[in-house]
Amino acid sequence: MYKSVSAQEAVKIIKSNDRVYIQAGAAAPQSLIKAMTERSDELINVEVCHLHTEGEAPYANPELKNSFHVNSFFVGSNVRHTLQAGNGSYTPVFLSELPILFKRNIIDIDVTLIQVSPPDKHGYCSLGTTVMATLAAIENGTHVIAQINPQMPRTHGDGIIHISELDSFVEVNEKIHEIQIPEITNIEQKIGGYIAELIDDRSTLQMGIGNIPNAVLQRLGNHKDLGLHSEMISDGVIDLILNNVITGNYKGINPGRAMATFLLGSRKLYDYVDDNPFIELRTADFVNDAAIIRQNPKMIAINSAVEVDLSGQVCADSIGTKLYSGVGGQVDFIRGASLSEGGKAIIALPSTTKKGISRIVPYLKRGAGVVTTRANVHYVVTEYGVANLYGKTLKQREKALIRISHPDHREAIEKEFYEIN
Repeated sequence: MYKSVSAQEAVKIIKSNDRVYIQAGAAAPQSLIKAMTERSDELINVEVCHLHTEGEAPYANPELKNSFHVNSFFVGSNVRHTLQAGNGSYTPVFLSELPILFKRNIIDIDVTLIQVSPPDKHGYCSLGTTVMATLAAIENGTHVIAQINPQMPRTHGDGIIHISELDSFVEVNEKIHEIQIPEITNIEQKIGGYIAELIDDRSTLQMGIGNIPNAVLQRLGNHKDLGLHSEMISDGVIDLILNNVITGNYKGINPGRAMATFLLGSRKLYDYVDDNPFIELRTADFVNDAAIIRQNPKMIAINSAVEVDLSGQVCADSIGTKLYSGVGGQVDFIRGASLSEGGKAIIALPSTTKKGISRIVPYLKRGAGVVTTRANVHYVVTEYGVANLYGKTLKQREKALIRISHPDHREAIEKEFYEIN
């Protein structure tokens, strides 16, 4: 009844001036992306929009700027170069609100490119590693092209679609993009230790990817009855679930289950979540809704930053004027954790960059984006300790943040701050 076509045949539907949405994260359908890009000579001004995607993004090659224009809702490393060259755009948006932009047709979608698991005996496929805003793009877009891949894990939750909802599909058998976490440094271990001390038993966790979240997870082996309600899940949670540390028994939302909106990790993670009802992937407008998040008691939100100024303003999406990432879900979870009973909103970062530049600063760089305001932040953590800013005056914040900055920079930070003020 349903017949596959080649990737080249499937993407012929894309026309000049169309807007194409690509499923994010590890689910980015590489065969379809490649076939679309190969049509560059035939296309003019196709807008390619997405959150961060893993793998290659050949359409972002500046040489193809007349054919494709990148509109990124979260700037990943594979498109950062083209935005910095002026050949792309960044649309700041809370992850919780991106599905709403599609549902309200503020951003119309012509073609949606996705990757799914093979259909089950009833004809239902799974969006696998990435739900986020994908369902909204499918439901409110015009044409859906799927890459059906047996290596895509079948995940439970919202990301289930019937094969009849696909306008066309391509069958492939290729690896899902994996990431490996580098070895955790001593600095990251120290930060992880400080954060672990802030986490009580029966807390619910949100954390992103990277060494600091994994350093935290490594310190939680003796905790009890933790929950998981996170924008993203990676490999670091698996052992805690298997060892009955993460149970979800005391969550306010969906108790007894772990919840996320996307997955990113190694094959070990993808195999673990495959047809595992303990892990549920829901849409970003649910998972990242602060009104939902706050219903988890003792909600712990752990997020990172590029730099933090002495008033508590958090720059997390740019280095000065250079776009680096995006707003993402940081504010969604910081707000939700702040409103949670016993919740804690944490910004964690090393005190300096790899070049030795202080990341605790008197004032943010010119052009830096304030993702999280000074009113949102509770805790800032570096390898030199914890600064509790919640309910503190600007003068109290200044002292607390200088105290956790690198000792080599403290005097200069304080001097420059007073010269400005």
